[in-house]
Amino acid sequence: MESASELVYVVDDDGRVRDALSALLRANGRDVHAFNSGREFLDTPRQHVIACLILDLRMPGMCGLEVQKLVSRDSPIPVIFITGRGDVPSTVMAMKGGAVDFLTKPVDEDALMCAVEAALARAHVLRKEAEDAATLLALYQTLTPREQELLPLLASGLLNKQAAAVLGITEYTVQVHRGHIMRKMQADSFATLVRQASKLQLETSSTTTFGV
Repeated sequence: MESASELVYVVDDDGRVRDALSALLRANGRDVHAFNSGREFLDTPRQHVIACLILDLRMPGMCGLEVQKLVSRDSPIPVIFITGRGDVPSTVMAMKGGAVDFLTKPVDEDALMCAVEAALARAHVLRKEAEDAATLLALYQTLTPREQELLPLLASGLLNKQAAAVLGITEYTVQVHRGHIMRKMQADSFATLVRQASKLQLETSSTTTFGV
């Protein structure tokens, strides 16, 4: 895993803590961008690299939990919380929000580096999932409107003749569309097509609408 393509953001209003964390991370080969507030971090365009965020829980103005919530609305980034005086409710909220870890100050160096490794590994997974989702959506958008109507019907388990009856077309036309759908979606099997439809969340509209 190349650290050159990875970045660790540090957000802490305490300059001494910020500098110490940055120095530690750089000593361990990490590229670091540090910020003195959540607002400064949010207002700075994020680089298109694998990244994680070390975030102080308690800061003047916008607290860490607020920053975490706003970041999750944009593009997800794994968060490691640090705090001088943690409490159970805040820890629970942080973890429910998807935090990778919750560390107390003074931060143990080994614990921090392990947390960073885990956060960056999670960031790689999130990046791959986002890329796969974008590719799948692009394939789906190559389908004609009729093919987009047919896909959830087939994925829900309807036979060709049943789907034909729902759409008011012939069974042969369904067979032709089905072949086009398989080719355009690059599905090597019908099971693959069903999984694709599930990821696109297309499967929920068929049984309730068509009563089959």
